[in-house]
Amino acid sequence: MWVWSVALFLTFGGWVTSLVTTFLPLWKTMNSDLNEVENWFSGLWHMCLYTDEVAIQCKAYDSVLGLPADLQISRVLMSVSIGAGGLALLVVFPGLDGVDVCVEQPGLKRRILVVSGVLAWVSGLTTLAPVSVVAYTTVVEFWDQGFPDVMPRWEYGEAMFSGWFGGLALVIGGTLFFVAVCMGNFSRRRLHEPNSPEPKPGPNNYLKTEVL
Repeated sequence: MWVWSVALFLTFGGWVTSLVTTFLPLWKTMNSDLNEVENWFSGLWHMCLYTDEVAIQCKAYDSVLGLPADLQISRVLMSVSIGAGGLALLVVFPGLDGVDVCVEQPGLKRRILVVSGVLAWVSGLTTLAPVSVVAYTTVVEFWDQGFPDVMPRWEYGEAMFSGWFGGLALVIGGTLFFVAVCMGNFSRRRLHEPNSPEPKPGPNNYLKTEVL
């Protein structure tokens, strides 16, 4: 069934994208008009500086507790997203239609797919939430009138867009798992239902024959 393949493809692709997004130092970017040769990049784990002379240099944050609240929350949520997405991919294989596991227990297969869909949803939502929170705080700080105009501001980085894409892919993949369960149930019922009603058993009617 094509729904299984699309759901598995979207879930795997969204999980890989979320995994890469977690460790990319491109959540926020900043450059200054006063020094155009320097570009700063900020992620959940590293701060990087790019210059034409020495290329890119990254350094891990000195203190976890010293990080802003949005980055601390994003670290936890992205870790939950990676765990839930990986678990969804592991759990889903016994429930697939072409896998010879629990073949005689279709109800168990359906429950496995439902659990995988829920885990994919959790992974997608825990990816969308931190990316959206960091995006919101970036917009608020960018338009903060308390900062001088000459002071550089943080802007969106490429990792935010990849995080949104990965989270949406996981949510859509989890939804398609539920759709696959419903379609599988329907087709299974249709296979067991006869096309035409069988005649009900009734009293035997015998033809009266005459012996000549």
